[in-house]
Amino acid sequence: MTTECRRRLTPEQRLVVGLAVDDQTRCAHYHTDRDVIAVQFPCCETYYPCFECHAACVDHDAVQWPRDRFDEPAVLCGVCGSELSVRTYLDCEHQCPDCGTAFNPGCRRHADRYFAVDETVTTDSDR
Repeated sequence: MTTECRRRLTPEQRLVVGLAVDDQTRCAHYHTDRDVIAVQFPCCETYYPCFECHAACVDHDAVQWPRDRFDEPAVLCGVCGSELSVRTYLDCEHQCPDCGTAFNPGCRRHADRYFAVDETVTTDSDR
């Protein structure tokens, strides 16, 4: 995989930036069949497949989504292009509520890198 930042427009014209980004928002860091989301970082209002892509592609620190913005679109399903609010994403049982595509449940372990949650969000099925 390339180590160059790639800018990709989804069919819905959403910009996703990262390392080796594919058509369903997988990247060089996370590329299993269930790694199909991108998160919009509020510091630059741009979607990245993961926190590592953000760190590699910009020259500023990542900013978490603040709790008072959890109802705004911030998570992109790389399969159907739906934008989910933080709240919807955190409550969605590891699948897109619009197309049913499975999301990686392991992402919950580092939700605090993206969202202002009290602590890392886990459920019994994540362990």
